[in-house]
Amino acid sequence: MMEESQLSPSRLDNLRKKINNEDYLKGAIQRIALMLSNELLDTSQGGLYHERQRKGRK
Repeated sequence: MMEESQLSPSRLDNLRKKINNEDYLKGAIQRIALMLSNELLDTSQGGLYHERQRKGRK
C-alpha cells in the first residue's frame, strides 16, 4: 500500500473526492467483497458463477 507521501497531490485529491462519493464507495466495497469471496472459495471463474445464478436468477 502506498503511503500518502508517495502520491502526487492531484492523485491524492482525486482519491479523497472518490471516498466521499457514496456510489464509488459502495462499488469499491462490493469489488473488495467479491475479490475476498473468490479467494476464500478459490474460484477461478472470477465471480461469474455464484449460488443465485445457479438457481436461475441472473
